[in-house]
Amino acid sequence: MKRRDFVKTGALITSLPFLNNLLFSKNIIQNSSKLNFNLNYAPHFGMFKHHAGDDLIDQIQFMYDYGFKAIEDNGMKSRSKSMQEKISKKLQTLGMSMGVFIGSSIDWEKPTLTTGIKEFQNKFLNDLKDSIEVAKRVNATWMTIVPGVIDLKQEIDYQTVNLIEILKKGCELLEPHGLIMVLEPLNWWTNHPGQFLKKIPQAYKICKSVNSPSCKILFDIYHQQISEGNIIPNFEKSWSEIAYIQIGDNPGRNEPTTGEINYKNIFKYLHNKEYKGILGMEHGNSIKGKKGEKKIIEAYREVDNFAI
Repeated sequence: MKRRDFVKTGALITSLPFLNNLLFSKNIIQNSSKLNFNLNYAPHFGMFKHHAGDDLIDQIQFMYDYGFKAIEDNGMKSRSKSMQEKISKKLQTLGMSMGVFIGSSIDWEKPTLTTGIKEFQNKFLNDLKDSIEVAKRVNATWMTIVPGVIDLKQEIDYQTVNLIEILKKGCELLEPHGLIMVLEPLNWWTNHPGQFLKKIPQAYKICKSVNSPSCKILFDIYHQQISEGNIIPNFEKSWSEIAYIQIGDNPGRNEPTTGEINYKNIFKYLHNKEYKGILGMEHGNSIKGKKGEKKIIEAYREVDNFAI
């Protein structure tokens, strides 16, 4: 072999790992449809609109084509009945699952469900009745409930009892339909100052007290990293009451790998727990446009590729 040819061959061999990584990065969008995720991640509408367009049905198809088998939509209740039916039909055709939607309107300014006031209780129960019909229409199981801001004029224990009592009444409506309201603790520091429900042990205590299969915890990893950290131990201690999980890295509330949370280890833990539920991707895209949408898929491939 001539020296010049030897040098060229050697350079090519040396560069193969780089080339493989580059090709993987460029082709991940095309190849993702051939890969299955270990866990059931659920994007939301708008997350891939630069690839799929504005049409919601096309967005669902894009999600499915690139490996996602569920969606979630906080605003499902506000969509028209005809659109809800179209979404449901598309999900059923593709064998995809529907994740959470917001089950009762949230007042971010004043106390509601913790006050014991009948007006707020009646509104909550009426919201649940409407949500039951939406859940049936879109084949959903879970609806998010946020109890609202704390009442500074009442002792915390009285507020806790008020909340437990109205949640029990809500469960009476939901149980016959096999539906679940999931209580979401929110962080005080970055997004939702003044919220009554802010930590997992608090939500665990409330769900245990309500004692119904229709009242469980929505464990939002982003919020809990800010509020208390200790993610995996809190999963372990509250596991019996967790029905739904949401994702977001911190700081920034964007896709995994953009912040401080070790999602590879968290997802490995959930896989080993044999968690079969949905993990809602309730976060933003760290980069705008198509480049950012590709990065979302790359990030989930990376953190889902844990050692089993």
